[in-house]
Amino acid sequence: QLQLVESGGGLVQPGGSLRLSCATSGFTLDYKVIGWFRQAPGKEREGVSCIKSSDGSTYYLDSVKGRFTISRDNAKNTVYLQMNSLKPEDTAVYYCAQAPGVFLSAQAMCVRPSRVGSWGQGTQVTVSS
Repeated sequence: QLQLVESGGGLVQPGGSLRLSCATSGFTLDYKVIGWFRQAPGKEREGVSCIKSSDGSTYYLDSVKGRFTISRDNAKNTVYLQMNSLKPEDTAVYYCAQAPGVFLSAQAMCVRPSRVGSWGQGTQVTVSS
């Protein structure tokens, strides 16, 4: 059974940092695209960052470029999202997701959430003073 479990969310002040983790089971990261999406109240879910495990290619939402970094540890079947210089507008529930990646690019997965194969349960990130 494919599972994705997020952790690492919480409350942080503007300018602070958090690292989200997505522990996966039931599949290996090989030939998968893994992504982080977020959804704020009243807004659509959007792709924040995605990574194609086979070649390490990545995609970032313009508003997080230079602040967020996605990485993966194939041996641990875990994907991370390091978030620095957090802003109040980053407040949202963050979801980890996966999709078969043989013919799918990181960007293609992130810009169209309908391509996602399975989702985690989400972790809340709140940026507030």
